[in-house]
Amino acid sequence: MSFVHDVVHRIDAQLDHLQLVTAVADSVSPQTLALQAAIRGLTTSDSRSLVRRGQVLSCLESIPQVSEEHSTPSEDQAYVEEAYRSDLEWLLIFKATAQIYGHVLKTILDQAIDISNDIEYWDQTLNSRTSCALYGVQILPLHVWDIWEQASCSLNIRHIGQSLRNGATQPLRDRWTEFYRLAREAVSERNLQKQILGPITRLRRGIRLKQSALKKARLRNANALGVLLGEGLAKENAHKDDETNIESQQQWRGSVARNVVLMEAVLNKAVDTQTPLDNFDASVADQTDTDPVFDSVDEPQVLAARLSDLLTQTLPNYVQSAKLESHAHGKPSRLIRYWLPVTIGTLSGSTILRILFNRRADLLQWVRDLGHTVIDFWQNWVVEPLRHVIQTIRHDEAGEVSLLSKRSLQGDQESLERMVVDFAIDNPFSATGRNKPLTTAEVNEIRTRVREGDVTPVLKAYEQDLASPFMSAVRGNLVRALLIQIQKTKVDIDVAMGGIDSLLKSQELVFGVAGLTPGILATYFTLQYFLSTLSKKRYLRSSRRQGGMLRLLRNIDRIITNATPTEYGELPYRDLGQLICEVHALRQAAHYVMPPRVFADLAVDTDQLCDVRMGVARQVTIAKRIRWGYAYYFS
Repeated sequence: MSFVHDVVHRIDAQLDHLQLVTAVADSVSPQTLALQAAIRGLTTSDSRSLVRRGQVLSCLESIPQVSEEHSTPSEDQAYVEEAYRSDLEWLLIFKATAQIYGHVLKTILDQAIDISNDIEYWDQTLNSRTSCALYGVQILPLHVWDIWEQASCSLNIRHIGQSLRNGATQPLRDRWTEFYRLAREAVSERNLQKQILGPITRLRRGIRLKQSALKKARLRNANALGVLLGEGLAKENAHKDDETNIESQQQWRGSVARNVVLMEAVLNKAVDTQTPLDNFDASVADQTDTDPVFDSVDEPQVLAARLSDLLTQTLPNYVQSAKLESHAHGKPSRLIRYWLPVTIGTLSGSTILRILFNRRADLLQWVRDLGHTVIDFWQNWVVEPLRHVIQTIRHDEAGEVSLLSKRSLQGDQESLERMVVDFAIDNPFSATGRNKPLTTAEVNEIRTRVREGDVTPVLKAYEQDLASPFMSAVRGNLVRALLIQIQKTKVDIDVAMGGIDSLLKSQELVFGVAGLTPGILATYFTLQYFLSTLSKKRYLRSSRRQGGMLRLLRNIDRIITNATPTEYGELPYRDLGQLICEVHALRQAAHYVMPPRVFADLAVDTDQLCDVRMGVARQVTIAKRIRWGYAYYFS
């Protein structure tokens, strides 16, 4: 909630404490019902403090233009009805005045803020030669047009034509000589200025003139705000007692009448450039003192008409005059600032569109390839590795990493065992050293040794056969022994591969995470880049807001400490208005930085800071409290 909304809400809350002094009859007229509905329409709430101007005008129309004749006291019922309706009309005037008072404050405050923004824009332009040069390019069309108009006025073509017609009897040569002389005189002053001042210097001189006019307008608006807050409803009703008698309503009637006249005078003088700044308060006082409504008013219809005129004429005239002044001295319009890039874009737009149209197939293919690359990367390097890791964690057999097929080693070992046992049975001498058949115990022992990798019977026979390899190859067991050793080698390889396979299975989660890491890292750094870019922008915005808040706090301290207090120890109206502008801007900036609870505390402190009745000394103390109490959000 802004400063203006707080003021209006506080005034409306005081109006709600007023009680009607007359009793109402059981049945009321339609006019009374319309007044009650209008009063409810002008009542503020937590979510709405200012009612639209059109709605305020509609509510004022509920008051009859001509006051009705009061009934005689003998007619008790009619008299009560009439008195009650009169109280409702005055209450409607009170609430409408509070709403219009808020609209006037808000309009002047917004205009003062806009002027301050324009002054800051010109400050930034003056601080950079590049900005000044860019501003010169922006206003180049206006400058050329201004030169043409000044040259036309200086030559005074109409006067020349009249002189030529009057001197038609003169020779033609003399008339052309007079024409060239006038033309040289018209441009001599501008040429002299160009020789003395450079282009950047001339631009800065023009900017300073605009700044000077804007600063005067800001002071007039600050004076207007100070007068409205120092003499208006915000001060007159700040500490009214919750009275419910007729005297309290009479006080409100006089206060409202004075404020209607005061708002009209302030709005008229705020755009009057002829009024000296030092004489602003006195000129407002002169205009209000001569107004008959300022002293007393007996009929609500008079105030309703004045309020309607204020909404439909005085306030729009102020807004229109402020817009004209801002247009003349404020920041250039968007058309002036961006005419060059718009012109370049318009001239080169056809070429750019033609290039894009001719290469549209390549551009579309590039977009498709980029999309497919991103999708494939996400699917192959993030989704699939992540699925494998999940399967590993869940011991999913479909996702196990294996170098051997299931039961491959067991089958090879059993085959080797059968081959060695059969060889030993056929060649018992190589197994036991005697030519007797093997017993069951000996066969089981050989089978056990084969399981442990011992094939000694085959190796002994192989050693004997090597003594006569050719004969053993034809008639002996050399080939059979070689084949058994080949099977033994295969089993050894399977055992080694089984060990590696077991190692891989024990580290399967590590390999899965390692396969997932590149995709995750690439995705993380990409997202981190975009998030850091966005957070950097948010940080820059936050830094700018905090820097602006610190600058506003400095301005508040400067206004209070440099002000010359009045004889009552209060801020002058001009300084009070400037303080209100800075506090309003501070609250708007703090709304985006501070948490709601902290912002509510700041609103309470700023309300005390803007209370002129506090005195300059206490306002300095409050400003210090704001500076150290909310230092975390200012730095």
